[in-house]
Amino acid sequence: MADNKELTKALKKWEDGPVAKTVDKFPEREKEFLTLSGIPTNRIYTPLDIEHLDYMGNLGLPGEFPFTRGVQPTMYRGRFWTMRQYSGFATAKETNERFRFLLDQGQTGLSIAFDLPTQIGYDSDHPYALGEVGKVGVAIDSLADMETLFEGIPLDQVSTSMTINAPAAVLLAMYIAVGEKQGVSMDKLRGTLQNDILKEYVARGTYIFPPSPSMRLITDVFSFCSSNTPLFNTISISGYHIREAGSTAVQEVAFTLADGIAYVSAAMKIGLDVDAFASRLSFFFGSHSNFLEEIAKFRAARRLWARIMRDRFGAKSDRSLKMRFHTQTAGCTLTAQQPDNNIVRVTLQALQAVLGGTQSLHTNSRDEALALPTEESVQIALRTQQIIAYETGVGDTIDPLAGSYYLETLTDEIERRAIDYIEKIDAMGGAPLAIENGFIQREIHNAAYEHQVAVDKENRIVVGVNRFAVSEEQTIHYLKIDPQVEVEQLGRLKQVRESRDSDKVDSALQALRTGAEGTDNLVSLILDAVRVYATLGEICGVLRDVFGEYKAPDIL
Repeated sequence: MADNKELTKALKKWEDGPVAKTVDKFPEREKEFLTLSGIPTNRIYTPLDIEHLDYMGNLGLPGEFPFTRGVQPTMYRGRFWTMRQYSGFATAKETNERFRFLLDQGQTGLSIAFDLPTQIGYDSDHPYALGEVGKVGVAIDSLADMETLFEGIPLDQVSTSMTINAPAAVLLAMYIAVGEKQGVSMDKLRGTLQNDILKEYVARGTYIFPPSPSMRLITDVFSFCSSNTPLFNTISISGYHIREAGSTAVQEVAFTLADGIAYVSAAMKIGLDVDAFASRLSFFFGSHSNFLEEIAKFRAARRLWARIMRDRFGAKSDRSLKMRFHTQTAGCTLTAQQPDNNIVRVTLQALQAVLGGTQSLHTNSRDEALALPTEESVQIALRTQQIIAYETGVGDTIDPLAGSYYLETLTDEIERRAIDYIEKIDAMGGAPLAIENGFIQREIHNAAYEHQVAVDKENRIVVGVNRFAVSEEQTIHYLKIDPQVEVEQLGRLKQVRESRDSDKVDSALQALRTGAEGTDNLVSLILDAVRVYATLGEICGVLRDVFGEYKAPDIL
């Protein structure tokens, strides 16, 4: 206590002395120093700011509850994070070539971007798909495309992440079927299925079905995978898209974990034991621009989720309490102006993710504000991760910034504010009802608006945009999707339909319809349909007929 008294006295002398004659104010700042979540940042932090911390209760050791310092006892001293570049464009053949290129460059995991028709359950020849085939990801219409996508890539040797949500069960079935054709049993498959429909309703928009049947599909995946694919992560609960839509870091944590609570509750409601499925839940966060706030965000989210799983859901296994997460650098921070500046942004954001203890990382490419990334840009993005891993030494010790008076204070404050949001959402009846009444959407919209106003007023500086702009000629070479891609994809789809056994397809689709109208687990039925080359659009079409389609309410 004497030490604290001495410190308090020294701080008072410091504040009344040279500091009293200075002003903390840059010309572009109209208000106090704030993080991007609006958390005030003090001039200095000391042991007084963290004297309330109970070390074992709040921090603990790496690999031990509450996992503030990391989910593994050795973290990157045991193995580096998975370097998983998000890739997909044009057809399965072109994307397979990009996968092979990245694996040759040292990438350690695959991550698939699907085109818009695939994401919303339409085949490439559907009228709604016109002009969108292969544009923002790879077109996958049937098992034949999935076979081409992984040609020459043994599924027992890679981990694959799939950014797919409404039709997630269909793409999972296709992946399982490809494994079978390669002689890899489903219990050997490793990877992650995004499968997070709630954030689609608030942030991303690639939903198909209403919430209730969508949640049924998700819990069906949980149930099927807990018995059949023990190495596969059945959901990646995504804060990334919430953040890209304009949320703050605090909102990203709160809304993501509120969605996670809804998924766990739904699974337990149908009789699944929490410890039977919780270890295969994973999370997905963005890494934005405020360096220390982002690191604190990752630590706070990990700690808060551990407590939720233990105290709310009664999980007993340590594996059920651990928040394992993938991180992607923030696409919304990339600028079309001076695109080489994005290399610097991505480097810092990647470093934040590593210092925050991520299990997997995608680094965006410099040209993504302009177009799909070229091979050259993707290589730079991957090399960024490799340089951090092999040259900087930041992974040599676990949680190297722990004990920072500011970082620990910020971690506490983010957790406290996230809890406040979760309690509000609980009072509304949980995330699905909070989404239905528009609360989460309004909070994100308001945060996005406030951020843009701050940028427009130059209270937040975006280098090269509202400060330090230059006259420039664009020299980056764009990756352009040839319109002939759509023609070729339609030809392949026609060939699949002509060569398959139509009677088997009809029988499988009818069985799926009957199951959807009843209470059967739909994953097995979808897998049967996929094996006989029923298309994504045909399978989703059956489910549309039974479940209907979701129409977003006007919440503004």
